[in-house]
Amino acid sequence: MRLSAVAGCLVAALALASVAVGDTAAVPKTAAAQAGGSQTGALGEDQTSLTAPKPVASALLQQCATATAPQTERSATFAGEMNAVPGATRMEMRINLEELAAGEARFRTVNAPGLGLWQRSAAGLKSFVHIQQVTNLSAPALYRAAVRFRWLNAKGRAIKTEELRTSVCEQPGPSATAGGGSVTGGEGQSRSSAS
Repeated sequence: MRLSAVAGCLVAALALASVAVGDTAAVPKTAAAQAGGSQTGALGEDQTSLTAPKPVASALLQQCATATAPQTERSATFAGEMNAVPGATRMEMRINLEELAAGEARFRTVNAPGLGLWQRSAAGLKSFVHIQQVTNLSAPALYRAAVRFRWLNAKGRAIKTEELRTSVCEQPGPSATAGGGSVTGGEGQSRSSAS
C-alpha cells in the first residue's frame, strides 16, 4: 500500500482530551478480580474499580469512523495517558499506528509523516495526555495503536518504560466502487496537568 501523508491539525475537539482515558485491558485488577472473583460491598455493587490502583499508563481507541463508500472518510483517534512516577521529572509518549490488512498474518507498523513522534511533557507535571488521529484508512483492515511511554529523570535518562496497545478499529471491506485509502497522520494534541 502506498502511503502519502500530510501533517495537519487534529480534527478531534479538545473536549475529547477531557474524556477519561483508559483501556480496560491495561487497568490492573485487584487480587480477587484476577482470581476470577469480585469484591462486593454491603449493597452488592462491584467494588473492584474502587480498590484498583490507578495505572501509571493507559491507551485507548477513542473513535473509529468506518465507511464503505469512497466519499466518506475512514479514521481512528487514539489516546494515551501517563501519570508521574517517583524520580521522573518529564514524561514522553509515542503513538504508532499498526495495520492488519486482509490476508496478512501479523500487524505491521504504518509509516507516515506525523506518526510515531515522541511527544514530551513539560517538567514537573503529574499527568500527560496525547491524542492522535489518523485518516484515509484502507479497507478491509484492522487498525490499532502501539503506545510507548517513557519517564525521564532530571538528566534525561529513562527510569521507566512501558508499551500498551489499544483495542482494534475495524474497517470493513469497501463496496464495489470504493477504493482503498492512503493513511494520513496528522499532528496530535497533548494535554498536561500539574494537579
